[in-house]
Amino acid sequence: MTQHDRLLIIDFGSQVTQLIARRLRELNVYCEIHPYNRVDDAFLAAFAPKAVILSGGPDSVTRPGSPRAPDSLWTAGVPVLGICYGQQTMMQQLGGRVESGHGTAEFGRAFVTGGAPLDLLEGWFENGPEQVWMSHGDHVAALAPGFRVYGTSPGAPYAITADPARRFYAVQFHPEVHHTPKGARLYANFVRLAGFTGDWTMRAYRDEAIERIRQQVGPTARVVCGLSGGVDSAVTAVLIHRAIGERLTCVFVDHGLMRLGEADEVVGMFRDAFNIPLIHADEGDLFLTALEGLEDPEAKRKTIGRLFVEVFERHARAIGGVEFLAQGTLYPDVIESVSFSGGPSVTIKSHHNVGGLPEKMGLKLVEPLRELFKDEVRALGRELGLPEAFVGRHPFPGPGLAIRCPGAVTREKLDILRRADAVYIDQIRRHGLYEAIWQAFAAILPMRTVGVMGDGRTYDHALALRAVTSVDGMTADYYPFTHDFLAETATRIINEVRGVNRVFYDVTSKPPGTIELE
Repeated sequence: MTQHDRLLIIDFGSQVTQLIARRLRELNVYCEIHPYNRVDDAFLAAFAPKAVILSGGPDSVTRPGSPRAPDSLWTAGVPVLGICYGQQTMMQQLGGRVESGHGTAEFGRAFVTGGAPLDLLEGWFENGPEQVWMSHGDHVAALAPGFRVYGTSPGAPYAITADPARRFYAVQFHPEVHHTPKGARLYANFVRLAGFTGDWTMRAYRDEAIERIRQQVGPTARVVCGLSGGVDSAVTAVLIHRAIGERLTCVFVDHGLMRLGEADEVVGMFRDAFNIPLIHADEGDLFLTALEGLEDPEAKRKTIGRLFVEVFERHARAIGGVEFLAQGTLYPDVIESVSFSGGPSVTIKSHHNVGGLPEKMGLKLVEPLRELFKDEVRALGRELGLPEAFVGRHPFPGPGLAIRCPGAVTREKLDILRRADAVYIDQIRRHGLYEAIWQAFAAILPMRTVGVMGDGRTYDHALALRAVTSVDGMTADYYPFTHDFLAETATRIINEVRGVNRVFYDVTSKPPGTIELE
């Protein structure tokens, strides 16, 4: 199989390290993030990166015992880019000096003025100073031998430094965040000067992944895949089916909490369009009976997760001869399973549809997406021929509509919610807004309100509409619909969905709110 050139990102604990990897993947460069304390001289030699990026971090290089890059990095002969803390440890390790305080801390938007020409900065400073995003308390006070200054800001006299002869580059700001408008150009320049050819594409990944699956599973073993109806599990299933054909069986646990017509859509696509063996476990009555009377959000989630595992396990065992369990694990899940300090992360993600299954069932895992970000999974889905309407649709939570029904979940409320959500999404599509929105949905509120329809008094349900913009779901802001759009949508919902007489629009950002209501 193809051996891609690899870029190593050494993580010193920045909250935005993942954004570095995303920017590089957008440039078709394969990269991996590894915590600093797992990157020693032996690791570096084995990984053999074509270039290295040192991330930012919360520590201070002036503190004894603070994180460092391995000493062998400086003699490896590869380009190195240090960002924020990465710049500071580069200076400190190579003979410069870093200091704390002294009035040079910068947080937020700043402007850098350019100096001498530098290959890393091609396309920068063409029209004067460039906006960047700073977040530092410490500052470089003296450059290491061989370095020169190529950019300054009011609070950072060494905002951009470099030793071009050794191809060492360092910036005090964060080019990975969108508040640094030309950050993507800086990364593009860095990977170009490092000699990357941009060979990391989803078409190449598709073919390589199919071959890896065949090698892992072998010529006779069977695989079971839990199909949730989401993009990750769908792409996983289609990819594995391409590799081993009929030896894959998908189990679609229909918990009765899907959107309008969604279960039929999933079953039809996988059985008819892709001809993948599929068990449709229609267990809506089981889940709704178990949820009856539950109002606590965590209790609802745990109940759904427990039942999902039980139903999946029962159907999977009935298949017989299964040796592997397929999961749609993504690269952010892998990264977040270990914190930069090396211990278990408090942000480990557990997916309700697969939690506990490998241990209980004794199955080996197949995780063909574990190197990919979400946008790459969507691109891979397109390469595999999944319909655009499916690949590009908004995220949907594993517990389904249960967490869009604050309070008790009932069949009546679910029916109202499905129809209202369908009207809302139809409105968004009619106005050409669907792709501009990260996620949009209706939620039914735990309240009834008085209304007037015709000449009669009503006492019906109230709905909240939610639509957010986001890059990765970690933070989000509400979508600024026009008042005309909101008025038109509310009128349609009230006229077309019996049982609703009032509609609200949620304008809370994340933080302080979350995207979902529960």
